[in-house]
Formats: sequence, C-alpha cells, structure tokens
Amino acid sequence: MKSTKMKYCNLPKTYILFILFLVTALVSTAQTTIGLGWAKNAVNTAIFRKNSVVSYKGIQFVSYYDSVGYVVLAKRKINSNIWEVKRTDYKGNVKDAHNIISMMIDGDGYLHLSWDHHVNKLHYCKSTTPFGLELTPELPMTGAKEGKVTYPEFYRLANGDLLFFYRDGSSGNGNFIINKYSTATKTWQRLQDVLIDGEGKRNAYWQACVDAKGTIHISWVWRESGDVSSNNNMCYAASDDGGITWHKSNGEQYQLPITKASAEIVVKIPQKSELINQTSMTADEDGKPYIATYFRTGGSAIPQYQLIYFDGQSWQVKQVLDRKTAFSLSGGGTKKIPISRPQIVVNKINGKVSAIMLYRDEENGSVASAASCKDLSTNVWTTKNITTTSLDNWESSYDTELWKQSKKLHIFIQKAGQGDGEKLENIAPQPVYILEYKP
Repeated sequence: MKSTKMKYCNLPKTYILFILFLVTALVSTAQTTIGLGWAKNAVNTAIFRKNSVVSYKGIQFVSYYDSVGYVVLAKRKINSNIWEVKRTDYKGNVKDAHNIISMMIDGDGYLHLSWDHHVNKLHYCKSTTPFGLELTPELPMTGAKEGKVTYPEFYRLANGDLLFFYRDGSSGNGNFIINKYSTATKTWQRLQDVLIDGEGKRNAYWQACVDAKGTIHISWVWRESGDVSSNNNMCYAASDDGGITWHKSNGEQYQLPITKASAEIVVKIPQKSELINQTSMTADEDGKPYIATYFRTGGSAIPQYQLIYFDGQSWQVKQVLDRKTAFSLSGGGTKKIPISRPQIVVNKINGKVSAIMLYRDEENGSVASAASCKDLSTNVWTTKNITTTSLDNWESSYDTELWKQSKKLHIFIQKAGQGDGEKLENIAPQPVYILEYKP
C-alpha cells in the first residue's frame, strides 16, 4: 500500500487532476465533441429545436450551424465516439436566433430537415438515402401557407410517419398548422389548416410531445402582441387519433379550430407575470402530461420554475427550486434572460413518477444543471451541475427518441451568447458536443 501511494503522489499534478476528471465523468456523464458551432447568439441552442439530436435504430444524428452559417450534419453509432461530419450546401440567417434547425428520422430511416425560418418561405429537404447525410434539393410540403413559416418542429409517430408543426404568420397574429408525412406514399398532406386560431388578435406559443401510446399532447400560452410580457394562461389539448380530432384533459372534444374562448385553461396566468413561451412538455407511461415553464406568482417579483401536470383527476402546479433574482421579460425579439427555459423528462418506477428538469441559471454560474425529484408526490428536488463552466445563454435540447427507447439522456451542449432584442455577442465559435447524462 505504501509503495502504491508513493507512486500516485509522485505523478504530476495535471495527471492526477485528469484521472479524477475521468473518474467523475464516468460516474455521471460522458461527452463527445463534434465540431465548432456559431455562438454569437442562441440559434444553435434554443429549446424549441425539435430536434437538435435524434436517434433511430442505433444511429444518432446531430445538426448545427457552423461559424459562417452553414448547416452541418453529423452521425454516429450509439456508444461510438466517432462522428461522420458533413457541411451541407444550405445556409441560414444565423444572426436571428429564431432561425433554428429542426430534424427527425422517419420510419424508413430518411432524415427530414427544416431550417432558417422567421416569417419566411419554407426551407425543407430530406436525405437521399436512409441514414445518409446527402440531402435533396429544397422541397415543398403541401405548397399552401408556406410563405410565412416560423418554429418548425418534427415529431415521429409510432408507425414511422411524421408530423410537422409550424406557425403561419407573425408574433401576436399567427395560426398553428400541422402537416403529416406518410412513409407509405412519401408525401405530405395538411392535417390541420388552423388547429389553434389566433383570430387575427393573438397567437399560440406551444410545446408538444407524442407519448408511448401515440397520443399527441400540446400545451400553449397566448400572446396578445409582439411584447413577450403579454404571454398569458397555460392551455392544453390532446389527440388520440394522430392529430385529426382533439380533446381536453376531461375527454371533452374540441370544435376546431381552438380559440381563446374554447381553450382549456389548465393554469390561469395573467399578462405581465414574466410567463415564458415555448418551453417543454412530456408524458409518462400512462399518458399523463407534464409541462415545465416559469412565471411569477402572487406578489413575488421573482420568476420561479414551475411544473404543471395532470394527475388523472386535476391539474397540479409545483414550484421547482427557489430562485432569488428578479428579472423582466418586457419587450420584443429574442431576450437575453438570466435563466434558460426548462426541459423536462419523467419516468415511472414502481408506481412513482420521478422527474429531471434541465436548466441554466446565472445564480448557479450559468452551467448546465439537472434538478431531480425521485417522487413528484413529495416535490423534493435536488440539483446537480452537469457541466463545469458557464454556457452563457445555452438552453437544453435532448434526444427525445433515445429517451423514449432506453431512458438514456443525450443532451446537446454548446456555449452560446445572446444579446437582448436580437443583438449579437462577440463570442468565437464554440465546441458542439453531446453530453450523455446518467442520473
């Protein structure tokens, strides 16, 4: 023992620190670097990327913008550290943080990609071969209402078909549209021309998920104008037939389109409550929905993370953590906010629902953090930092399909700046990597 100890102590300090780092990383996280991503704003790291990283049949894909705005694709076999990386011919206006890249793999293994949108024409293509990185020329979907697209999102259904969500119109005056892709016919059709109608006065900012049973869950806040502080109320709808008919949490069927008057309000939240839009939601194995967000309550000036969920009988609202710093969301454009929008995943074990909320907070050094609750009925949360350095204005996105398949949490990580109101920050390109978090 004495000899072994002496040999260890004689190692250079840098070697000892490196060994300790490896041991710590193996316990909770592993990471693989892919390349360098644009970092002057949060276009690579916005939470509403659906998806930034996605897996199917053991192959994982990642997308991001490089230092000059080209769309980069990468893929690997799950558990491999070797990435095949390809810079495509497509570019985006990376100076606008709305113009994210979204992607999904269909049931035949084709990658579908949409990028560079903020009230402009549809940009969409797919891979030329299953699991390939070569892309087709730009393609239309249905050809209708594809001139003012924002917030593209893909979701895969159990049969391998895809859904494509987007907003047609502008902030405070837009409608929620759904397209469906058939793997059998290789074509898109309009599923809902106007699912949620802003009636020319407002628009819905949504978050969505598809659960293990195939139910589509959507929740949203209304925005009455371009001012973020006009966000109000949390609403909910679900579909059990692939998006054709929709119902409330009590089973009552909606008459479409859903309007402000007909929407189920699960939590009443007035304007100017620092209620954020476009966060995240998920569902447990029983199909019960969970929504993560933040807003101010009562007379408090401090926005707090909140978990809103349906327990089978009624909607519950639980505060997560206890923040100490106030801030305001007033104004338009992409905001520079001291906290990230929260990402939520849940897992039901032995009848108890556990949850992990991923977030970033200046109070905690702006590192990536995970708040965990082993049993939501207790609402006892513990926090762990899962990166060691500041990620500035990073928000979390993760491989939703891998989580569904194996409860493995692979998180897209990149440090990113964000000036208030679409301003850029002078940050050099930053490493893009996938962090494999093992709770």
